[in-house]
Amino acid sequence: MSSKTIGIVGARGHTGVELIKLIAAHPQLQLAFVSSRELAGQAVAEHVPAYAGQLRYENLSPQEMAARHADAVVLALPNGKAADWVAAVDQQHRQTLIVDLSADYRFNDDWYYGLPELTRAGYAGQTRISNPGCYATAMQLAIHPLLKHLAGPPQCFGVSGYSGAGTTPSDKNNTELLRDNLMPYALTDHMHEREVSRQLHVPVEFMPHVAPHFRGISLTANLWLDREMKLDDIRALYRAAYAGEPLLQVVDDAPWVSRIAGRHGAQIGGFNVAPGGRRVVLVATLDNLLKGAATQAMQNLNLAFGFDELASIPSTEILP
Repeated sequence: MSSKTIGIVGARGHTGVELIKLIAAHPQLQLAFVSSRELAGQAVAEHVPAYAGQLRYENLSPQEMAARHADAVVLALPNGKAADWVAAVDQQHRQTLIVDLSADYRFNDDWYYGLPELTRAGYAGQTRISNPGCYATAMQLAIHPLLKHLAGPPQCFGVSGYSGAGTTPSDKNNTELLRDNLMPYALTDHMHEREVSRQLHVPVEFMPHVAPHFRGISLTANLWLDREMKLDDIRALYRAAYAGEPLLQVVDDAPWVSRIAGRHGAQIGGFNVAPGGRRVVLVATLDNLLKGAATQAMQNLNLAFGFDELASIPSTEILP
């Protein structure tokens, strides 16, 4: 199968760096350009040692980017910034595959929503792919196997490392403010709350927090069931739902965020059933920069191009 060219827009951020690493390791993807206003002119290899090519960061306009006619473009931009870039591709080279990492198109039915373990059956050659949010990925994986048995809105308490707040300075990535601290934010109507509610077709209640560690999400889900269920049956339901999914692992004990950081998969475990058998609590962990962003984008690129879905994703770093 022939190789494909790929460009990244907004490559200065943490996710952009992880994407460059994955593309550099891919046997059938060639990095065509890397656009970053802040790093323009600097060698990519100086910032991402895993990349050994000669490319330099460029400050491309949407029209200049589209004129490169890459086979795929990944938009790693803040929310609200993708539209001009998508419009430029639509006007100049509609065939270019776009994977958008922001929330801008997650609520657009014209875009394929790419959480492969749950949505790959719905992929039918779409060239516009919206990558799910990091918290949204953890929540959906935690809830989905019990979706048909819910008796009320799932409640999800999430804690993320500060890399999830991006590189633009804010309280949420200020290491001095975060030291010995747990910072709650957007406790109602968070973007990922709305995203998951839309995808699962049930109202979800989500309470996010940011912690002093750099990367990784720990998500605790509290689920009320419509009937009594036993712990072993619930655990078996999750194992059956994710059997054959190499990036997902169902474990007995509650997974630790420190054990998933830097790895490409997700773990779900710590299942507890309250007296009465109709309330279950469980924990999901993943790396927000990898399975929550770059790794998932690579899965979507591989799926779209007909490559092995795990191409360039190192098997030794998938799960603990």
